[in-house]
Amino acid sequence: MQILAISHPRNIQEAQLLHRHHQLRARVFSGRLGWDVSVVDGQESDDFDALLPTYILAISDAGDVTGCARLLPALGATMVTSIFPSLLPNGRLNAHAAMIESSRFCVDTTLEEGRGDGTVHEATLTMFAGIIEWCMTNAYTEIVTVTDLRFERILARVGWPLQRLAEPKKIGVTMAVAGILPANADTFRRLRPTNHRSELSTVSQAA
Repeated sequence: MQILAISHPRNIQEAQLLHRHHQLRARVFSGRLGWDVSVVDGQESDDFDALLPTYILAISDAGDVTGCARLLPALGATMVTSIFPSLLPNGRLNAHAAMIESSRFCVDTTLEEGRGDGTVHEATLTMFAGIIEWCMTNAYTEIVTVTDLRFERILARVGWPLQRLAEPKKIGVTMAVAGILPANADTFRRLRPTNHRSELSTVSQAA
């Protein structure tokens, strides 16, 4: 399994990967989780995809998109401030230049590759490591995100606990919580799978 970071597709292959990532988002958020999201032609997207985000993708050995996340600078427009201000203290985020927002995180846990015997799918750990790796490479030290309580427990289980910004609230069908995650070398080394491969090789080789 390999990690790729795509901001502007450089070729047809990267454009196809982004297409498949939108399909994965539709299957997970609309199909599996039942969220109220916009799906057109089998692809999920929203207004934040038009803000030139960076997408972190986990690619299986067979070339399938097994995981994805969308990263946007916290000083700009973000989901947490625009869509979920009720999850923030007084509706405000103390954003800074070294903070990034991660949104639309999902993993295709139905794939056999990476299932193993552990309680957390390898694709999930690969995505965690890839996000941290990209953040370190680009001088981001903190990740703000909105997630549900089930995923918050997964983060704690793997040793990447979420620092809550406020108490959870019900958003639609989900008990949601906003919080901060650190992005540093110690966490990267703790979370990355033993066979972690990434195009962001400078951090992988140095860590």
